[in-house]
Amino acid sequence: MRHISEDSTLHLNHDRATVSTVLDALDQHNWVHLACHGLQDASDPLKSGFALHDGRLELKSLMTKSLDHAQMAFLSACQTAKGDDKLPEEAVHLAAGMLTAGFPSAVATMWSIGDDDACIVAEAFYSIMAEKRHGSEELEVAYALHEAVKQLLDKVGEKNFVKWVPFVHYGL
Repeated sequence: MRHISEDSTLHLNHDRATVSTVLDALDQHNWVHLACHGLQDASDPLKSGFALHDGRLELKSLMTKSLDHAQMAFLSACQTAKGDDKLPEEAVHLAAGMLTAGFPSAVATMWSIGDDDACIVAEAFYSIMAEKRHGSEELEVAYALHEAVKQLLDKVGEKNFVKWVPFVHYGL
């Protein structure tokens, strides 16, 4: 995110990454990048959430937010786009929750991802987005993710598809 603008980023890590602080920050920032554990609850999807320093930021809390200025959520966590295997047509996952909360775009993962792979994709993604933004061009999240995943593919090879396939984009 520092590629976008050092002045406009807020880094909440370790003990600063609390449920209330993150919820408050969502109201004040257009983009969010969550690099943490994603937790799916197939029996009660609204209890699915992100593991933060002091507890779980539940989907229920996110979906009650009205984020008027939200633009993009990058969910660099495991299984943020995985629904219930028994109800694939009715998936209520973390990426869907971000769309419901008001983010028109969400980058998510369909299964567990490695930290190194997530860093490669995120670094490439934000570099591409920064180039487009500085050129006053329309933000194209799906294109940036596609190009970032291609960079991971080039590093890990086609045979290691479990590393590059899980990254998906929802929304505009």
